[in-house]
Amino acid sequence: MSKADQPLPATRFSFRLDFTPGGRLGPGKVQLLEAIGATGSISAAGRSMKMSYRRAWLLVDDLNRIFKSPLVEAQPGGAKGGGAHLTPLGREIVANYRAIEAKTLAAAAEQIAALRAAVSPTAPAREPSKKA
Repeated sequence: MSKADQPLPATRFSFRLDFTPGGRLGPGKVQLLEAIGATGSISAAGRSMKMSYRRAWLLVDDLNRIFKSPLVEAQPGGAKGGGAHLTPLGREIVANYRAIEAKTLAAAAEQIAALRAAVSPTAPAREPSKKA
């Protein structure tokens, strides 16, 4: 099979917003928010992403500090159990991030395709970063 006949490599797009003076919002944190929304639990969301409860809780704490009001509210455990849910602002942040992502992909589709076509199909594979 010649180089021209080989399939194009897979392409994954991600971006991160860096807020001044501090704080970041990227694909990992947004995925964690989505998982909390789906599972109703910080620990279950962390497990679904193969991260410890502590790591998930620290990321949630970071997110809650970055924005004007919390994105996640947690209820402590007990006889009725605990849980967590996204606040209205949390849902809005996820929706805005995903909208930016979709609009960027649509606007840059031609350039992304050109970059993808220029990648060698024999380039060594790398594991994507797990940073949030």
